[in-house]
Amino acid sequence: MVRVSNNLVGILNFVTLLLSIPIIGGGIWLSKQANTECERFLDKPVIALGVFILLVSLAGLVGSCCRITWLLWVYLVVMFLLIVLLFCFTIFAFVVTNKGAGKAVSERGYKEYRLGDYSNWLQKRVNSDKNWNKIRSCLQDSKICQRLLDDGSSTKVQDFYKEHLSALQSGCCKPSDDCHFQYVSPTNWTRTPQSSSTNPDCATWNNDPKVLCYSCQSCKAGLLDNIKSDWKRVAVINIIFLVFLVIVYSVGCCAFRNNREDNAWKRYP
Repeated sequence: MVRVSNNLVGILNFVTLLLSIPIIGGGIWLSKQANTECERFLDKPVIALGVFILLVSLAGLVGSCCRITWLLWVYLVVMFLLIVLLFCFTIFAFVVTNKGAGKAVSERGYKEYRLGDYSNWLQKRVNSDKNWNKIRSCLQDSKICQRLLDDGSSTKVQDFYKEHLSALQSGCCKPSDDCHFQYVSPTNWTRTPQSSSTNPDCATWNNDPKVLCYSCQSCKAGLLDNIKSDWKRVAVINIIFLVFLVIVYSVGCCAFRNNREDNAWKRYP
């Protein structure tokens, strides 16, 4: 007898099976087209995600439509583990992004960022030289600071102070305001006798376009502020996805029960 739950699980997994194909294709395309370490970093996780979705979808599709109970059981176990992992990650994302925010500066359109304001776990990730060297390379490749010059290298100091800079531009492309450097251009600043020595970022700053403040604590803080915003958006999406997974898992449990009942009827005619 045709069961609605089996058909529904089959349809849902057929859709996810189709979705896995462009994901895998995108990962392969990235591996072929990547010119920077940042782009190469993405290809393997994307391909792995696509293959994972493909295999899980195949298990759910074949298990529900062909009434293969053990395959459907494997599918449900994987789905349960995925729900648990996604739930844990969502809670973790909210916890580690609970601290930290940019601070408004008087008569400035941008905010400034301090690494110590963010969670210890995130600080440890960016304070690792191995991690930060890769991140710094990515930031340099992205040319976030070059955009300030493209927007206007002759920008007057009064106009620059009114700019609404992104967290990364504020932290990586200019010295901190408490350094009291003299403005020349958006990425060119001159030290003065009043320049602060208490902030270690002041000594780290360099007008070289390849250096600037990419090694500053403020740059790491700007990155963490971006991560905080992105992770919170991801956490909200995860909650919606979790609800969807729970529904699919519930339907899958009904299909599994149907398979067992069908097998029992066949065994005892």
